[in-house]
Amino acid sequence: MPSSHLLIIGDRAALSWVVTEQRMAFPAGRSKAARALEEGDEIFLYTTRGCFRNPTRDLGRVVGRASVAGPVRVLEEPMVFGERSFTESCRLEVSGLARFREGLVLRDLVPRLSVFPDPATWSVRMRRASLPLPPGDAELLRTELESLLSPYEEAVESYRWEPVTG
Repeated sequence: MPSSHLLIIGDRAALSWVVTEQRMAFPAGRSKAARALEEGDEIFLYTTRGCFRNPTRDLGRVVGRASVAGPVRVLEEPMVFGERSFTESCRLEVSGLARFREGLVLRDLVPRLSVFPDPATWSVRMRRASLPLPPGDAELLRTELESLLSPYEEAVESYRWEPVTG
């Protein structure tokens, strides 16, 4: 039976790559978490408060839904975002995206999510590449997120991040 996971993305360039390439990459040392994903698993894409480099303005949001479309594999060449190197990857099939920099504010749902047994310290559990979700939590996220999603083809271009050069 497929499981559900929250994939945690903390960098805007990484978010652009994940969404436009429909892939997820995992940092070195996170093989166990990466290998917990199996083809067909449900994925919720989550952007951290710091993803857009303005944590005082931005909120952590669930911004999309996807499914794992292939096995996790070691990359021949690691992906590098900022100062972090990502050594493993899997294909995703993104089914829906919220409008860019919008989505479901996770903080508002924390008291209703069993994956966070202590709402006061919930953010500590977010310091990882992915977080497995109990079925009831996945259902709550699915229900709350549904009205915020547009089809992938309609929303993907707004997630293309072109870094400023010069």
